[in-house]
Amino acid sequence: MPLITKNKRAFYDYEILEKFEAGIVLTGQEVKSTKNGYINLTGSYVIIRGNGAYLVGAHIAAYKFAGRLKDYDSQHTRKLLLRKKELSYLAGKGQEKGLTILPLLVYTNPRGKIKVEIGIGRGKKKFEKREAIKEREVSRKIRKEYGI
Repeated sequence: MPLITKNKRAFYDYEILEKFEAGIVLTGQEVKSTKNGYINLTGSYVIIRGNGAYLVGAHIAAYKFAGRLKDYDSQHTRKLLLRKKELSYLAGKGQEKGLTILPLLVYTNPRGKIKVEIGIGRGKKKFEKREAIKEREVSRKIRKEYGI
């Protein structure tokens, strides 16, 4: 599972409750650009509309060797491919107060397909973020002392 990008901000701002794997519908030049790592998930989220899930706000830069592309929008809404059961479950969770559906990772599977790991997140309070930072610092000090 070669990792392409990680949404670090989502892990910092949200407590991830559940994770799902989804395919993503991309054009040919978007696939090449994504595999080269020109994708940014910061500030993006997933919405459930009708009978599909859509990734909103993800930035995929234009493939630089594709030439001039007319009307290419790097942040257009992209469809996610999920099973019906997962889609209905996420639709229910998306309606609950305080829960958000976020993209966490973009990676390629062994067959070369680009996958997006999405998660259901609950927003962290400011004190919870500070506690997470303190725990990370303590574990870093322990690893440094004992050479782990």
